[in-house]
Amino acid sequence: MTIRPVTILGEPVLHRRADEVTAFDAELQAIIADMYETMDAANGVGLAAPQIGIGLRIFTYKMENDDDVPERGVVVNPMITVGKISGNPPSTDDEVEGCLSVPGVDFPLKRAEWVRVRGFDAEGSPLDFEATGWFARCMQHEYDHLDGKLYVDRLNPRYSKKAKRVAKNLGWGVPNLTWMPGVDPDPFGH
Repeated sequence: MTIRPVTILGEPVLHRRADEVTAFDAELQAIIADMYETMDAANGVGLAAPQIGIGLRIFTYKMENDDDVPERGVVVNPMITVGKISGNPPSTDDEVEGCLSVPGVDFPLKRAEWVRVRGFDAEGSPLDFEATGWFARCMQHEYDHLDGKLYVDRLNPRYSKKAKRVAKNLGWGVPNLTWMPGVDPDPFGH
């Protein structure tokens, strides 16, 4: 297992749809092991393969939940059904989201409170579960990465403008920017 650098906003792999996994083999197992190692070192609750520079439809997660789903897992080639998203403005107290690929920055974002996730585990066995609350938020966030979207792409106009200003001030939005979990300072102060 290897901790991999985390790509930052602007890396091309983060902004395009990831490819389907076609083989559940030793190479896939090694990628998943590296993803877990990187997610843990980064103190993340989720990590998508594009965040470590791999354009495949895989994400890992580590989050307690009330949905009878193991708190640690991987979803390969996921499909997601998203419940209704409220049209109300996001709460600045209860709906603030962050991302390892937008390190140290967070903004309020409205998400669905329920999703259904289908896909496969690391060995290719089918998965099918529902997620609610923050676990549903995590599933939506990681799934978005596989479609080339970051949470900042979904912000309302007010917060989108702020996010673009922050990215510009930090020099993001260009290729080849990464940070190394366990080596570089934790951008979220864990």
